[in-house]
Amino acid sequence: MDADIIVIGASPAGVMAARNASAKGSKVILLDKKEAAGVPTHPANTFFKGMFDRTGEEVDQSYVIKNLKGAYIITPSGKNVMFEGEAYFLDRKKFDEFYIKQAQDAGVDVRFGIEVLNVLRTDGSFIVSTSKGKIKCKLVIVSDGINSRIAALLGMKPIKHTEDIAWSVEAEIEAEGIGEPDYFEYYVGNHAPGWKSTYSPCGGNRATLGMYARRHGKDVSDLFDAWLDKFKSLKGLDEVKIISRSTGGDPIAAIPGEIVSDGVMITGGSAAQSGIGYGMHAGQMCGDVAADAIAKGDTSKSLLQSYRRRWNNAYRTEYYLGRFALETLRKMKDKEIDDMMKVFEGEDLKVLGGSPFNQAVQISKMILKNNPSSILSYRAVFRTK
Repeated sequence: MDADIIVIGASPAGVMAARNASAKGSKVILLDKKEAAGVPTHPANTFFKGMFDRTGEEVDQSYVIKNLKGAYIITPSGKNVMFEGEAYFLDRKKFDEFYIKQAQDAGVDVRFGIEVLNVLRTDGSFIVSTSKGKIKCKLVIVSDGINSRIAALLGMKPIKHTEDIAWSVEAEIEAEGIGEPDYFEYYVGNHAPGWKSTYSPCGGNRATLGMYARRHGKDVSDLFDAWLDKFKSLKGLDEVKIISRSTGGDPIAAIPGEIVSDGVMITGGSAAQSGIGYGMHAGQMCGDVAADAIAKGDTSKSLLQSYRRRWNNAYRTEYYLGRFALETLRKMKDKEIDDMMKVFEGEDLKVLGGSPFNQAVQISKMILKNNPSSILSYRAVFRTK
């Protein structure tokens, strides 16, 4: 064997899986088609401490561009509620480099600029065919993103509701003082079907604007362009310069599906484990279970299911509540969204740690609290497990 474990994709989840497996004694190779860590830069560049704390890691200021205090959720009429909690705007390249170094220090053989072409099962092991030759291993961890080609090659469907991936456009913008505020802003309503548009200040004259929409197709550029015009009007800006623009997807409401098979584990965005912090924690669980399987000489699906059970115990209820909230939001009219904001009156919103996913969970709880008839929809969502 060239390795015990091959991890395909240097996402935050993939890097954590590789690091943890190697630290527990497995021989691990991490492959990624990018030329180097953080190149090109991934559009996901913010997180909240409330989510990141789940990893057990400490935020390192070496990769933080701006510290923020929380977020506003803003309805179509301009009503808003503030969620307080420490938050961070990242230099994503430095962030990726930081955790790649941790993986290397743990003994991971990290190889960039290598594209995986195929993965073949053979007599209890795998042959991974790449752009630079073949590698043999006992176990494969897939972390190559929401459009996972490798999962498809292996005949697995790791995302249950692919139709509910929130496809996005995010742009770095420049305008006078636009990066100075200390809070993110999330705008909900029919201008952003099924999820949100965003404004994320990153200091000085720089910020990012994003559009995340579900069931509108993969190209949401028309929605983003309309959001940019609306944003300029809201902030009284005559001109906004677009520095860069990227596209992607967020599986926040898509729910993990088949994430374990004989000798195969899937983690991160590939498994609908949304968010940098939550993805990293899932990767840690994945790497720990993978290393235990190698140590026991048993990479069967039944043993690897421990990874799924750990994830279920930590996140299943939270993710299904989040899906319920976002599905409810997707079906609501703007006036209904404005009216729903009234239920936040008197609520202590500091406990959420600013996590936008937990905001969705909180919304779902408030919907249930204030509209008991919606419990039928809630049960229907959970029956889709």
